[in-house]
Amino acid sequence: MPLLKKIVSTLGSLVLTLFGLSVLTFFIGRVMPTDPVLAAVGDNAPQSVVDRVRVEMGLDQPLYIQFGHYLNQLLHGDLGKSILTSNPVTTDIARFFPATMELATAAIIIAALIGIPLGVWAALRQSSWVDQTIRVVCLAGHSLPVFVLALLSLLVFYAVLGIAPGPGRQDIIWQDMVPQVTGFLTIDSLLAGETDAFWDALAHMAQPVLILAYFSMAYITRMTRTFMLNALGGEFVITARAKGLSSRRVIWRHAFPTVAVQLVTVLALTYAGLLEGAVVTENVFAWPGLGQYLTTSLMNADMNPVAGATLLVGSVYVLLNLLADLLYRLWDPRVK
Repeated sequence: MPLLKKIVSTLGSLVLTLFGLSVLTFFIGRVMPTDPVLAAVGDNAPQSVVDRVRVEMGLDQPLYIQFGHYLNQLLHGDLGKSILTSNPVTTDIARFFPATMELATAAIIIAALIGIPLGVWAALRQSSWVDQTIRVVCLAGHSLPVFVLALLSLLVFYAVLGIAPGPGRQDIIWQDMVPQVTGFLTIDSLLAGETDAFWDALAHMAQPVLILAYFSMAYITRMTRTFMLNALGGEFVITARAKGLSSRRVIWRHAFPTVAVQLVTVLALTYAGLLEGAVVTENVFAWPGLGQYLTTSLMNADMNPVAGATLLVGSVYVLLNLLADLLYRLWDPRVK
C-alpha cells in the first residue's frame, strides 16, 4: 500500500509539473513582443491577409480558448508548424534533437570518467597541492563562459594551428551520404560501414564535446570531492580502518559506494543540463542541433518551435530527475 501511494504521488507530481511546463511554453509564445502573424505573412502583407491568417491560427480567440486548443494539440502530439521550415515542429525536433543528444552523451561520459576519479583523488589529498590544483581547474571550468572557451578553441585549433576541422557536424562531401538510423552520426557511419565519415564526424565533435565535458567535469569533480570528504569522515569508514582493512578496500568498498548513490542524481541532472545548455556551443560551432534550431526560430519570431523545444527539454529534465530518484531508491534501500 505505501508503494502504491508513492507511485500515485510521483505520477501526480509528474503530471502537475508537465502541466505547469505546458502553461509556461504557451505563454512564452503569447508574451513575446513580436507578432507571429506578421512573422508568417511578412510586414508588408495586406491587412485582409493578416486578419485571415490570424483567424486561421486561432489568435483572434480569447486566451483560455487558445490554451485549450494548445493542450488538445499537445495531447495528440502536435506541436504546431514551423514558419521557417514549413514542417511540423515534431518533424524538425526529430531531425535536430539527436545531434544535441550526441554531443551531450559524449560529453557526460567523458566528464564522468575524468571528474569522478579527480574528485576522489582530491578528497584523498585534501589541502595538498594536488587538491588545490584540481580545485583551481574546476573553478576555471565554472567561471569561464562557455562561448569564450568555444571561440578560443576555434581560434587556436582551427584558425591558427589548423589541426581541427571547421564548424559544422561534418564536411560537405559527407553530407547526406550516411543513412540516418539512430540520429547519432558517429554510430550511423559505423553501421553504414563508412569509416572515413566516422572519423570526420568524430573530428567535428571533438571541440564542442570537450568544451561541454570540461564544464560538466568541473561540477562533477567538485561534488564528488564533497561527497567523498563526508564519507571518509563517517563512522563506518573509521571502523573499517580500525579493523585493519587496506586503504584501497576502505575507499572503494566502503566509502565510494555511498558516494556513487549520490552521484546518480548529479550525473542525471548534469546530463539534462547539457541537453538544455548546449545552445551557445551549438551556435558557435554551427552544430545543427536543437539549440541552433531554437535560437534561429527565436530570432525569427517562429514561436511554435521555441515552445516545442522548451517543452521537450523541460520534459527531459523532469523525466531524468524522476529516473535519478528511482535509481537512488533502488541503489540505496535505506531511502525506502
